[in-house]
Amino acid sequence: MNHPYAFTDALKRPLPASLAARLRERFGERFSTAAAVREHHGRDESPFHPIPPDAVVFAHTTDEVAQVVAWCAEHAVPVIPFGIGSSLEGHLLAVHGGVSIDLSQMDRVLAINAEDLTVTVQAGVTRKQLNDELKATGLFFPIDPGANASLGGMAATRASGTNAVRYGTMKENVLGLTVVTAEGKVIRTARRAKKSSAGYDLTRLFVGSEGTLGVITEVTLRLYPIPEAMSAAVVNFPSLADAVKTVIETIQLGVPVARSEYLCEHTIRAINAHSQTTLREAPTLFFEFHGTEASVKEQAELVQQLAREHGGQDFEWATRPEDRTRLWNARHNAYFACVQARAGCRAISTDTCVPISRLAESITGARRILDTASFPTMLLGHVGDGNFHAVLLIDPDNAHEVAEAERLNDEIVRLALAMDGTCTGEHGVGLHKMGFLVEEAGDDAIELMRRIKRALDPHNIMNPGKIFQLDA
Repeated sequence: MNHPYAFTDALKRPLPASLAARLRERFGERFSTAAAVREHHGRDESPFHPIPPDAVVFAHTTDEVAQVVAWCAEHAVPVIPFGIGSSLEGHLLAVHGGVSIDLSQMDRVLAINAEDLTVTVQAGVTRKQLNDELKATGLFFPIDPGANASLGGMAATRASGTNAVRYGTMKENVLGLTVVTAEGKVIRTARRAKKSSAGYDLTRLFVGSEGTLGVITEVTLRLYPIPEAMSAAVVNFPSLADAVKTVIETIQLGVPVARSEYLCEHTIRAINAHSQTTLREAPTLFFEFHGTEASVKEQAELVQQLAREHGGQDFEWATRPEDRTRLWNARHNAYFACVQARAGCRAISTDTCVPISRLAESITGARRILDTASFPTMLLGHVGDGNFHAVLLIDPDNAHEVAEAERLNDEIVRLALAMDGTCTGEHGVGLHKMGFLVEEAGDDAIELMRRIKRALDPHNIMNPGKIFQLDA
């Protein structure tokens, strides 16, 4: 491998002609070996060069997924689940070749159980689609990673996002899964009860497994009543430290904010250019409050008082739905706004998370590291739960920038690990953070993960080459 983001074909296993013929006969136009289709399924939002699969199957049902996996298992051909391609750490790249199973057409909401506050969906349903279909029920699904990701992909990467400070992550909100195992068998990991003490927690085993243990085809999720009142606010600060101190005090005082987002001045500048907003280009916090009219007012007033004590100014309040949408659309578009700030760039996006008591130290340390960069960098993130993102905009063909970016990324991650934090708060490990996972978990824990992988996937066909090296 000459380039850190490029792979050779040395690991690829050729697709047997007999398997290709079988899949083509079974799926017709929903089976493709066209170069453009394969290229699309061999890339994500990571800095890695595309690594296309040998073929793509567009599945409609769990039984179809099971059929594809069973046939691939007969030939020891790799299988890579594909949602919408929004992952950031190389999860989708076919480093061993194989068949990409596109689940995007598995997009049906199967059952809304409003009385139980649960819903069951096919894996290709996106979070926006689900909330559109829930509008008439007075319920919503709060996990919001920014991108309109598929719910199967969100479960596979243990995603979270802007609402995690109040509602938790996918780990807390997935009640059960339907999974196709590496043998092509279909299992249901749990029923719809809110809790269970029956056997091993298979749901938690597959949530966050990044497609390396099985293909998630259906997801049962917790739902929440739409709050009576919502209010959003934007406030800027004289420094990063002042903004972070405000967040820490808010959390430590137990204020139940729904969202608490930090954006640095460079990110705000990119957002203004991308979204035609006029936000002041300074360290900025976005807040959102959920509850009754009285509780939302009380929360907002307390946070405003805390912010003023740390120099917060230019409060902009939004209580009307359209105003809140405008503010949060600007936040959700931040990543793409950053990428557009430098023509032809690729973004390296890291996402460390630390205990809230170490957040100020971690994020100011990351800022000092990024201030040495020779290319544009941004800081933003879900600081209410100690998670933030560093975005480094590099020329992927410039070897010096690539090496510098990886060095800075290493420094930021190791700073978080030194504070008892994690190398990834929500993006997952994929290809990019395998080395950091070894440092974080330790050799014995990684070996235990390998033993689980070998037990469930003895031929190493489920998204091989991700999370950790199997043979080490």
